[in-house]
Amino acid sequence: MADDLHGELSLRYEQLADPAFLVNERAGRVLRLLESAAGPAERLAAAVYRISENWHHESTAWERRQLLALDAARYGDRELSARISAVSVEGEPAAQWGVEWATGSRLEFRSGQALIGPPGGISAVATVNVHGRPHVVTGGDDKSVWLWDLTEGHPVGKPMTGHTNGIRALATAVIDGRPYAVTGSDDKTVRTWDLTTGEQAGRPLTGHDGWIQAVAMAEIEGRPHAVTTGDDATVRVWDLTTGRPMAKPLTGHTDSVLALATTVVDGRPLAVTGGDDETVRVWDLIAGEQVGKPLTGHDGMVCAVATVEIEGRPHAVTAGSDATVRLWDLTTGRPVGKPMRGYDSVHAVVAMTAVDNRPYAITAGSSVAEVWDLTTRKQVGRELKFSSGIDALAVASDGRLVVGGGELVVLARR
Repeated sequence: MADDLHGELSLRYEQLADPAFLVNERAGRVLRLLESAAGPAERLAAAVYRISENWHHESTAWERRQLLALDAARYGDRELSARISAVSVEGEPAAQWGVEWATGSRLEFRSGQALIGPPGGISAVATVNVHGRPHVVTGGDDKSVWLWDLTEGHPVGKPMTGHTNGIRALATAVIDGRPYAVTGSDDKTVRTWDLTTGEQAGRPLTGHDGWIQAVAMAEIEGRPHAVTTGDDATVRVWDLTTGRPMAKPLTGHTDSVLALATTVVDGRPLAVTGGDDETVRVWDLIAGEQVGKPLTGHDGMVCAVATVEIEGRPHAVTAGSDATVRLWDLTTGRPVGKPMRGYDSVHAVVAMTAVDNRPYAITAGSSVAEVWDLTTRKQVGRELKFSSGIDALAVASDGRLVVGGGELVVLARR
């Protein structure tokens, strides 16, 4: 009888190494087995399950599949992450996204290998090619700029330092064939970084009288410029060749300007901004003035802005604390269709991508990301669930999604 009991227990504990059991079984039953996990595979599975233990009780199986795949990647086990993503969930489609790698700075080094990420929260991410390879740049509460190789999933070189407070925003650009990042910080400065050397380029750009909330890049009359916004309710344009501001600050918002994107309409560079004053505004960067009337409709602060071309016409996508995503035709200055409603959060970020030349927006609020078909203005597939808040999104040139939030940097492939 003892042998039978031992065999039964062994069989039960071996279930911990079965991704289908971890995904589909009730959390209470799985958690009862964790303390007695035996063998490397079972101990790794137990460690992975514990990372988001508090979430598993309330999660559905499809949500648990996403969380476990993410947490396995945080432990450096890509093979386990892939097997979890491949698990079938009754009544649900196959997983649309897989996790290639993720940082795991809070993890203990008991099983596998976790990628150590920046300490503190990550507030901004942007992608760029360096030496022909896709990379991501991150900034956050640790005041440093980090460069990551998206293929290897490791940081490149040392963190770039100089800011004296947290980094809230960043953008990347290639200038004269060299990749650069431009960052904005709570220290009220804008800084430029040469990503080839890992050094700051030039002096800090000063002028904002408040935290800098957003950064974007634009080419004006053939020269690279940075556009920045902040809590001082202004939009500022900087010539990166001379390091000087271009004309006077652009004013019109009546509160903090939280979001920014740039585009070109009829050959003229424009900036689109969103703010705490619940408005979206369009600016001509050559004339240095607002274009048309403010775009209104959001019933709350506008947290995120992105630009996209749809059927040959320039559009803006905005997301706000009213839990809506809105599409605007920049030629007419009018909204397109009804607002898209999804996440429920007072914070939102947005990134653009394309599949078969069809435009999509990826939005996030709290710990949930959603994909929207901008042609139909409908959500595509199920939400993406994360175990921490999402503060930044970016899409690499090869379509991979970079998610930043808390102490996590996550790379996912569709």
